[in-house]
Amino acid sequence: MAASESGAALRSQYLFQLPPEISLYWPETGIREITIRYLESGHSLPFPDGLVINGRGWNGYTFTVDPGRTYRFRVSNVGISTSINFRIQSHKLKLIEVEGSHTLQNTYHSFDIHLGQSYSFLVTADQEPQDYYVVASSRFAPRVLTTTAILHYSNSRKGVSGPIPWAPTFQIAPSLMQARSIRWNLTASGPRPNPQGSYHYGMITPSRTIMLANSAPYINGKQRYAVNGVSYVPPDTPLKLADYFKIPGVFNLGSIPTRPPSGNNAYLQTSVMAADFREYVEIVFQNWENTVQSWHIDGYSFFVVGMDGGQWTPDSRRSYNLIDAVSRCTTQVYPRSWTAIYMALDNVGMWNIRSENWARQYLGQQFYLRVYSPANSWRDEYPIPKHALLCGRARGRRTRPL
Repeated sequence: MAASESGAALRSQYLFQLPPEISLYWPETGIREITIRYLESGHSLPFPDGLVINGRGWNGYTFTVDPGRTYRFRVSNVGISTSINFRIQSHKLKLIEVEGSHTLQNTYHSFDIHLGQSYSFLVTADQEPQDYYVVASSRFAPRVLTTTAILHYSNSRKGVSGPIPWAPTFQIAPSLMQARSIRWNLTASGPRPNPQGSYHYGMITPSRTIMLANSAPYINGKQRYAVNGVSYVPPDTPLKLADYFKIPGVFNLGSIPTRPPSGNNAYLQTSVMAADFREYVEIVFQNWENTVQSWHIDGYSFFVVGMDGGQWTPDSRRSYNLIDAVSRCTTQVYPRSWTAIYMALDNVGMWNIRSENWARQYLGQQFYLRVYSPANSWRDEYPIPKHALLCGRARGRRTRPL
């Protein structure tokens, strides 16, 4: 997991501290070697050697704070395979933001952050002046990896001491309850849809339900990953170019079903799902595997209205949060569980829906959602840029003179 840049965009009395950057790494193996040796040969990635915070190993990075001041930490998990738990010894984490959405300011002792997710916390330097551990450890992993940084009080004369603060490792229930506690702050300032007007997400009936189930099939004797039984393979021409220039034979709409198949068969395909501009859809991510899934949708934010264990059914809608669900672009699905989202298709284009687990994404757990409008209006979608790189079957085509 990695931390992002400081939150200088917020105007408040809070000081801004460059947040911790935590990620998984393989120090003895290069990415190219990993790709060739493991993924291209049809094998899963090996377990990583460790975690880093802002590119540093154990106690390798220091955050200096002044006593009595409050700091914003924006923490992002930019790892490629594992959820993490973040915590600061003897300090509380006050959640204030999730991927651009202001939240109710709940306080936590530790917080689970899944692949691709970002959170902002307020941390007050209100403890005895000394050094404290900033900790990140793996969650739901076969082996617990831990790394630390240092929270250093500017007047400290004492180094870190005591045991590293405890956090859950394999337990699902605490993480699920924590995720459900994240609510949108409807009274906070900031850009967001009108919570009281006709746009309110909980008052709109979805036009259809799309169910997406991940799987880990073997195809032609090699490990692949799939969505609704389809393992994505990239085409010889970028899909947006093929769609814009109407190049035949690159992809077929409907090449991935909108619901999981009844059997276990899986196949390779350049999978593209059709959708209409201004549809309002319910998407259910169903996970029957024993690993946490993390999903990202390009070009959109969506409302995470519900998540629970087991099989999703229409009765599951009774548990939906239709009042103050947070708007975000990445969500987790717990093992043998489901997560439901509401999403307004207000962005014309060809959009990638993918696993945030790098190996799963590379080996096929992704597809494209083509959101179509017959209007062909610049109001809905800008024309292709003049400097766009035209490759594959689009080579030699002409763009508009903009």
